[in-house]
Amino acid sequence: MSKIEDFLTVSEEQDIIKAIKAAEKNTSGEIRVHIEKSTDKPPMERALEVFHFLKMDTTKLKNGVLFYIAVESKQFSIIGDEGINNKVPENFWETEKELIFTHFKRGEFSKGIELAIIEVGEKLKDFFPYQSNDTNELSDEISKG
Repeated sequence: MSKIEDFLTVSEEQDIIKAIKAAEKNTSGEIRVHIEKSTDKPPMERALEVFHFLKMDTTKLKNGVLFYIAVESKQFSIIGDEGINNKVPENFWETEKELIFTHFKRGEFSKGIELAIIEVGEKLKDFFPYQSNDTNELSDEISKG
């Protein structure tokens, strides 16, 4: 895989956006996906920079979740804002990371991301249930860097 444009098809991107919308019907949490070509930084450090750049730290309940992927660097990270991290167990993200990793190894990039997003929505329901007056505070579109 040489370019970020080759990572996902337009249809796969739309499937991921649908997964975000579906997951956010379970939780008031806000989920974003950011894809970029590469990073020289550790993936968690770069994901944190992107998290702040996308203003994901400004949600009312501090419940943003970022799926960060650097295509050529073959790096990814999942991070949650402090509202989530203060409530969930320490290993909360490990299942989703393993799910993504398993599918990425098979070249099933979109499927891995979609399944992990749906699972995050299900798991966050216990900590941040969807409210009837919930507003979508962050874009569901995939951001690219």
